[in-house]
Amino acid sequence: MITLQEQSGLIEASVFGEWTVADLHALEEAVDHAERFSGTVRILLDLRQMLTSTLDAAWEEVGFLSRHAPLVDRIAVITDSEWLTWIAWLERLFFDAEIAVFRDETEARIWLAASPSEGEA
Repeated sequence: MITLQEQSGLIEASVFGEWTVADLHALEEAVDHAERFSGTVRILLDLRQMLTSTLDAAWEEVGFLSRHAPLVDRIAVITDSEWLTWIAWLERLFFDAEIAVFRDETEARIWLAASPSEGEA
């Protein structure tokens, strides 16, 4: 299950339990909406409560990344999971947006608020 909140081009998404294709489609709709009204989009993706992902969601994520590459500027992923950190690192190879992984939500928010030329995570 996913919860979404959007304000001024920043989408805050939190995943609880299982990450599904329906969750990904909800995120995709939020990105499309934010882009229409704010231009470039930034995403705060909180995966600390995510337990698992369906295989079809993982496959669909590849399509999401390719379709939304020009719309998304930065993605901050919050997780304590080493395998999710590895997946986020791998996704950087296929996506133009800056992607950084954080254990601390405050640090993730500071990084998202900074301009792209300001420091790396």
